[in-house]
Amino acid sequence: MRLYLRSVCLRAGFCLCCTLVSTTLVPSGVAQGLVSSALSRLRSVGSAELSPDGRRIAYGVVMRDRPGRPYGQLWIMDLATQKSIRVGGEKDSGGGPLWSPDGKWFAFEGHQGEKGGLFVARPDGSEVTFLAAPEGSNSPLPGTGKDFTWSPDGKQIAFISSTPGAAAAAASGDPMVITRYLYKPDAGEGMTRFNDNQRLHIFVVEVSTKQVRQLTQGNTDEHSIDWSPDGKEILFASNREPNQDEFFNYDIFALKVADNSIRRVTATEYNEYEPLWSPDGKRIVFRGTRRGLTDRETTMEDTHVWVMNADGSERREIGAVLDNRQGVPRWAPDGSAVYFTIQERGSIHLVRLPIAGSKPEYVVKDTGGVGGWSVGKDGSLAYGFASPLDVAELYFKTGSAAPRKLTDLNAELFAGKQIAEVESFTFISNDNKFEVEAFLTKPLGMTATSKHPLIVNIHGGPHGQNGPVFNFKNQIYAARGWATLQVNYRGSTGYGQKFADAVFGDQDGNEGQDVLYGVSAAVRRYLWIDRERMGIEGVSYGGQLTDWLITQTNEFKAAVPIAGIANLISYNYMTYYNQYEEMEFGQFLHQGNLMDVAWERSALKHVAAAHTPTMLMHGENDNDVPIAEAEQFFIALKDVGTEAIFVRYPREGHGLSEVKHNIDSTDRCIAWYEKHFPKAGAEGVTNVQP
Repeated sequence: MRLYLRSVCLRAGFCLCCTLVSTTLVPSGVAQGLVSSALSRLRSVGSAELSPDGRRIAYGVVMRDRPGRPYGQLWIMDLATQKSIRVGGEKDSGGGPLWSPDGKWFAFEGHQGEKGGLFVARPDGSEVTFLAAPEGSNSPLPGTGKDFTWSPDGKQIAFISSTPGAAAAAASGDPMVITRYLYKPDAGEGMTRFNDNQRLHIFVVEVSTKQVRQLTQGNTDEHSIDWSPDGKEILFASNREPNQDEFFNYDIFALKVADNSIRRVTATEYNEYEPLWSPDGKRIVFRGTRRGLTDRETTMEDTHVWVMNADGSERREIGAVLDNRQGVPRWAPDGSAVYFTIQERGSIHLVRLPIAGSKPEYVVKDTGGVGGWSVGKDGSLAYGFASPLDVAELYFKTGSAAPRKLTDLNAELFAGKQIAEVESFTFISNDNKFEVEAFLTKPLGMTATSKHPLIVNIHGGPHGQNGPVFNFKNQIYAARGWATLQVNYRGSTGYGQKFADAVFGDQDGNEGQDVLYGVSAAVRRYLWIDRERMGIEGVSYGGQLTDWLITQTNEFKAAVPIAGIANLISYNYMTYYNQYEEMEFGQFLHQGNLMDVAWERSALKHVAAAHTPTMLMHGENDNDVPIAEAEQFFIALKDVGTEAIFVRYPREGHGLSEVKHNIDSTDRCIAWYEKHFPKAGAEGVTNVQP
């Protein structure tokens, strides 16, 4: 659990959707699978932290059994017995555990009883002690690292909290006076429409006395902190541009604890994220970019891992040996190598890369996705891993031995249920430039002669990826006998920088054709797909492509765009981060003829060609893709005479977070498709597109 909100990159298309009672029944003749109401019982592993002595793992479990949004519970596993103890009671929450250097305590964020904030506890989960109550911010701050960090002697914890910024008073008055360019809140916040103008700063609390003191102040944000091994400095990331709302540029700084003086470690026009000291304090590892054109939420450039000396010299992009998007790095205990995740062809692997320049080693390369992870002093590894058959569970691996699965959180939920198979295939793009990969979740209950509907589910981003990892909504569809197709169109990550760049200046262009070519390949290769019963949906950029594609083809019987952009021009001036289109097209909309290009590539301009029955879904307080995008397209569809309905979800930001909303959304999708799909075998093949 994070105490302050962050950009959650929902543009990548994450949406756990799900059940009205009338639609939870699986059609007769279909093998028993999951129903959407099962979401409230689904549990998954989040963070996983090995204790310094290697005897325990502190890990978080994401829970969905309460009203509202998912929350975390914190558990401690004894590796000798593989028995786990929950930290706190059943109603308490926690997450983000971090062990003290001597292993006698671990710190975490959460709520215990009536108190919320930063806590410490003993390795067995006892002596839970409240230390401080950090305040948060809803300001868009993507790519932030650790919220708190132990001093090397274990006597203090530095943490991030907020104080009012310069614009806070005027912007919260009556009337509200807006002066900031970035006046809207984080994408997933969903509770308000305005930035709270709080500024994040570094504080320190004494563990023994609970005395708190503030180390930084001013009208900037400091975050992503790490205490140096010698105890003298705290690393942090901050945007110190004079026009910081307009130019997104994190640099790395070091705070001297003795006198609160700050030295600048980097000075570049691009971004450095999540800096960490090496074990000997002589080097710093971080995730970074090389392009000056950046954006507050999603960048076209793949982040890579970098290493430099503690004074900022000898900066090296060691991650350049792997041409794919890389995650947050962490040092090997001996400082000889760094570990990080990497996106590759729909999976997320874990890599070990020696800093001396040797070849990278894939530590976890199984099909699926590595989540929270940590490395022990002996090289042992604790990590969360989502496979094609299950959401993230806790795994432990030592040396070259096979990993051990330590949890089975959904054993009862999945008992007697079939999990649908996911198969990948590739095809050549419409312009013959790329091999494009797609993932097909096959329906349950197939026979030699059966025909099955196909739902095209488009990921967001556009710089994200689909893959074989367990997808709850796809499994709900599979249980009904429906297939789901997910296409990693150009612009997707996991296929190298050239592929990610291929959408530059071409939104609603060839990447949309990639989706349609994927559908064409699927219906011709898998003859059991029923061409007469095809639907299309997507979240964020997936919603945008859904809007666009129903103006380009009539092959889909029903469409469900979720949080999609219909008008690139209006979107550009209403979103919470107004430089997204500049990044994707290379200039501001008002420059050159880009305004005309943006309008030409907007679904709204071509709405007269849209005849597909459409159900629009949107969060009421979406500050990434404002709900006005759906409002415009809904009225335009009505004007055209196309059947359309509009579902608005209160308290939601970009995408859906509340469990009941996800359940409701999935059930409405099912009902919408069922309403518009003809009965199987009722007619011959009339849909010959594409």
